[in-house]
Amino acid sequence: MQALKIVLEGVTTSFRYPHFMLGVQPSFPLPPPATIYGHVCSALGEWVEPEAFRFAYHFTVAGEGQDLEHIHVLSASSGKLPGGERKVLEGNVNPFKRHILLFPRLVLYLDRLDWIDAFRHPRYPVVLGRSQDLAAYTQIEVVTLQQTDRVHFEHTLLPFAMATQAPAGVVTLMPRWINYRDRRRPTFARYLVLRERITSAQMLRFGEQHPVYWSDPTAPQVNGFGLGLWFHTFVGAADEAITMA
Repeated sequence: MQALKIVLEGVTTSFRYPHFMLGVQPSFPLPPPATIYGHVCSALGEWVEPEAFRFAYHFTVAGEGQDLEHIHVLSASSGKLPGGERKVLEGNVNPFKRHILLFPRLVLYLDRLDWIDAFRHPRYPVVLGRSQDLAAYTQIEVVTLQQTDRVHFEHTLLPFAMATQAPAGVVTLMPRWINYRDRRRPTFARYLVLRERITSAQMLRFGEQHPVYWSDPTAPQVNGFGLGLWFHTFVGAADEAITMA
């Protein structure tokens, strides 16, 4: 299987938890699938159907920290001004702390080789996370993936179903896809967020299972185990997807 391999590097990023406004804005430790979808569409310069591609990634950061941000809440009121009564804007400044990730590095794999020129010449500025989190592509190439039963997974997303097999990871509900054509309607799904390193030899097997996984032969190996990749979609698997208003 051939895949488009894109390496992105930046200075800061943050992937906020939706519906969380309590004076502190935490960040997911890994980019949610909805962030990947928006990032790819930004490079292409258009919204594509969620069925158009699959993705896998490896994401690391050099550290974490906090930033102080402000929200300006404005309201209109009537006031006396020269020349008559007019609307006056009044507002408050609400400070809050945001959890940020420092020096992110994203290795993104897509099953769309025909999009290579779009990433060489992205339509919009390259960002990851917030609009101010500028980044740059440092490597873009086509790689040939291999199937093997000896892989290691780390700093990546695995499907929720693998939570019963993996010896590490945290099950997390993440934004899976945001439909910008339907008033930004979000779809959520459960994933296994894996920051530690596990190998296929440590995975539990049931019955006569002999699974094989995709691996990138150009990535560094760990004790003979290649870098494992799990390709995700933005649709399907209705038992894991949750639609919220």
